[in-house]
Amino acid sequence: MTTDLRITLLGTGVPIPRPDRFGPSTLVEAGGRTLLIDAGRGATMRMYQLGIPIGQIDALLLTHFHSDHTVGIPDLWLTGWLSSHFGSRRRPFNVIGPIGTARLMHHLEAAYAHDVEIRIADEKLAREHAAVTVSEFEEDGVVYDAGGLRVIAFTVDHGDAIKPAYGYRIEYHGRVAVISGDTRYNQNVLRYGAGADLLVHEVAMAPAELLGDPHIQRILNHHTSAQEAGRIFAQTRPKMAAFTHLVMLASDTVPAPTIDALVKAARETYAGPLTVGEDLMSFEIGETVIVRNPEGSAST
Repeated sequence: MTTDLRITLLGTGVPIPRPDRFGPSTLVEAGGRTLLIDAGRGATMRMYQLGIPIGQIDALLLTHFHSDHTVGIPDLWLTGWLSSHFGSRRRPFNVIGPIGTARLMHHLEAAYAHDVEIRIADEKLAREHAAVTVSEFEEDGVVYDAGGLRVIAFTVDHGDAIKPAYGYRIEYHGRVAVISGDTRYNQNVLRYGAGADLLVHEVAMAPAELLGDPHIQRILNHHTSAQEAGRIFAQTRPKMAAFTHLVMLASDTVPAPTIDALVKAARETYAGPLTVGEDLMSFEIGETVIVRNPEGSAST
């Protein structure tokens, strides 16, 4: 089968620096275009594992400004500029995101200005290829449209204080993938998730023993439970539903829920196709959705 659209989960984790689940980041490939949604910790390492030149990303799209979604930006930007097998970028670094993205990138440019000047003088790298271009948006709508690949940003609800926060609907020649971003149960995910071949949704879960802990409750109140995500999947009916950004809470004495427990909770409200995402898991979206696990095995 010729793949029309490929989505790869580069990082499915949280701020905890786990080597098996890197920070949130999702790779989009279609029509010769390569996009990255968020750049959490280790995004460039996952791209290197896949053999994807870091400097050949057409655009980085941001969902919101939590550090676990953005700490990989300097690595993506500057390592992608270097003249090496990383795939040296021959154009400005293109960043798309909600209002606040320009401010973020301006300060990163200031923070790394000395490094940039040194490399221009010492390695004779082109200044224009270290430049940053930013496109900001402040409402739902198309934010990227090139080569038949269209991306629509939509507002989500990550909590009263965490604004802006967005998800993305990715469209390519009739194929649709939706990335929820960090969000509570939200009607906009239902709206933009309708008709998706693939719906990738965040999820949070805590053991029953910890539900009375105010700290645990605060975290859960910023995310979507497995049962709520199941309701979203049941209402949008994607060809494939997948979990990412697994917020599996624990304490010093109480272990985190298992993957089996997560699936069991989701099955309370959803009976359709479901995959729990892992780093480097990919989804090839054509007439069917083929799930390729990190070790290379496939399923539909």
